[in-house]
Amino acid sequence: MKKIELLAPAGNMKCLKAAISAGCDAVYLSGKLFGARAFAGNFTNEEIVDAINYAHLYGVKVYITINTIIYEDEVDKFIDYVRFIHKNNVDAVLIQDLGMFDLIKKKFPNLEIHASTQMHIHNYEGACFANKYGFKRVVMARETSIDVIKKIKKELDIEVEAFVHGALCVSYSGECLLSALIGNRSANRGSCAGICRKKYNLYDINFNKLNTDNYLLSMKDLNTIDKIDKLIDSGIDSLKIEGRMKREEYVYLVVKMYRNAIDNYYKYKKVIVDKNDDESLKKIFNRTYTKGFIFNENNNNITNELRPNHVGVKIGVVTSKIKDKLTIKLTHELNINDGIRILDDKEDKGLVINKMYVNNKLVKKAFKGDEITIYYDKFVKKNSDVLLTTDYNEIKEIDRLINNNERKVLIDVLVVAKANEKLYIKVNDGKNIIEDYGSMVEYANKVPITKDDIKNRVCKTGNTVYKVNNIDINMDDNIFINIRDLNELRRNVLNKLDKKRLYDIPFVEKDYTINLPDFKKERKKSVLVDNEIDYLKYKDKYDLVYVTDKKITDDKTVYKIPRVIKNYENYDKKVLIGEVGSLIKYNKFDTDFSFNVVNSYTVAFLHSIGANKVTLSYELNYTQTKKLIDAYEKRYEKHPNLEVIVNSYPEAMICKYDINKKYKVSKSYLEDEFHNKYKIVSKDDYMILYNFEKKIIENEDDYYKIGINYLRTNM
Repeated sequence: MKKIELLAPAGNMKCLKAAISAGCDAVYLSGKLFGARAFAGNFTNEEIVDAINYAHLYGVKVYITINTIIYEDEVDKFIDYVRFIHKNNVDAVLIQDLGMFDLIKKKFPNLEIHASTQMHIHNYEGACFANKYGFKRVVMARETSIDVIKKIKKELDIEVEAFVHGALCVSYSGECLLSALIGNRSANRGSCAGICRKKYNLYDINFNKLNTDNYLLSMKDLNTIDKIDKLIDSGIDSLKIEGRMKREEYVYLVVKMYRNAIDNYYKYKKVIVDKNDDESLKKIFNRTYTKGFIFNENNNNITNELRPNHVGVKIGVVTSKIKDKLTIKLTHELNINDGIRILDDKEDKGLVINKMYVNNKLVKKAFKGDEITIYYDKFVKKNSDVLLTTDYNEIKEIDRLINNNERKVLIDVLVVAKANEKLYIKVNDGKNIIEDYGSMVEYANKVPITKDDIKNRVCKTGNTVYKVNNIDINMDDNIFINIRDLNELRRNVLNKLDKKRLYDIPFVEKDYTINLPDFKKERKKSVLVDNEIDYLKYKDKYDLVYVTDKKITDDKTVYKIPRVIKNYENYDKKVLIGEVGSLIKYNKFDTDFSFNVVNSYTVAFLHSIGANKVTLSYELNYTQTKKLIDAYEKRYEKHPNLEVIVNSYPEAMICKYDINKKYKVSKSYLEDEFHNKYKIVSKDDYMILYNFEKKIIENEDDYYKIGINYLRTNM
């Protein structure tokens, strides 16, 4: 049975080394461009080469994220970057942009491509799309249940990767526009501003306030370690840990815990999680935990509305605050240099313990039951909880483990030393066998070499990644071998083994070709309506009417398929679709804004597989739209059929978490710190959050002039 892959995050080289030291099977990282975590440390091109080589020596694969949407004027730079990482033997790339997928799949046929979670593949049909068009692996949306994953693995020949630990987005990944709309920082460009971690109020349709806590969209952290048996038995190929923004100690600890849990399950067929490890994990970072939607977590147990940041572990309570003397009753040990947070109704207080006293005596360590005194000049409320947020000694110990890196590649060695024959050595790492010969072995004139002498020299692997597991020495008695020659032979054979482990992925580059229909230029208007009243009001004023109610039907209407789908229905007419599973489910379709189309290659790909009309992304401005159309017409010598939404309240988020259901209302309004109100509507098993501000494009005629065929209004 193929062992499940443990996939670790690497925001920088320190984190990569920490992940490998802790026992991961693969790492995912980003360069300075095109990754969906723009504010992680990320890797320069030189560091990427070093990272790939370092990882490959340990037998660890490297996947590079190029999972942002790519604008027209970035395509050449994007291709140069992909060419560079491919030539340097990256094991796979993760991608969101459909046009860039089609381009690099055709140009670089030997490059393995994974469908990023940003592609919003959340169902069986989405995986069918990925399988049909040549993705090797699909990273499922975090909202996908394990039952769907089981079906995919049972019926499709495609690898499945799933997030099992770390931060969660409240919106389906790739489907969140909120940060872009209100902060001009696009989540689809790796620049998410973390809007969901902000404070909000919630009101019903009569503007009665519903909430008491404020962080209404802040998700708990995912933690599925005690479900490791269910994950492995589901057939999932890769367990993914989130955390490219986290420090190396966090990466090491999480990877080590999951490594142990995986290995224990394979060995003992049961889940074994050390309670001490669990506490260590909570101390290093947590927002409290959830099993997530992969295990169908209750809607009421997916967010932490109290706080959006690290909550550590509770270690005590404030018993008094007199002037600048703060007294805390401990329920957990505390050390000098530890970090604590004191919870307060208005503002939490964080500090590092530099000095503390027990019974007026200066101490470096205090224990459960002790009452400590520290000097602190800010106001603190009595009975406030005290959290440990940094365990200084734990961090030091993890740093030591990372730096010592006890992970080694085990090798078996055979040494043959026969008189009047060349010294022979063979090493085997389980995959590669290297043989080499040294100088002639002679009979000893004085002191002969011993078997222990040979063993000690051959096993001296120094700073290499290798450790001798077994050594077999076949030698004559009373022989002499020059120690320098023996050392040189060991170095040579290990260098040759290095080269074998630093494998090459054959680089091939081909031409990009595509067959496309041609569309005539038009100047038409479309409208999206949600009810029959609006339909009757606007149907004669527009050339095309999109409807969300499938009961409304005539020759001018096109039904808008939901972009989160459990079960597809059959439609003979053309439909408006918003997610990739529908691309293989329906024969007649237009594509909606949620495909995040920002370049001519994506337009071409969608047209080539049957899209009649393509709606461009909200994230394109007029200049970018013109560049897209100009490039399309120049490259393909044909005209695209494009639509731009010119009047709407954009759908800023779509979420499986339903705040309306939690607060038992049908509709609601979310209010931010600036008193902007966002309408929230629940549909089926998801909710849609609309931007507070209407998006209106005034220069409609200019869009027709550059080649847009349809301008749409969403009512």
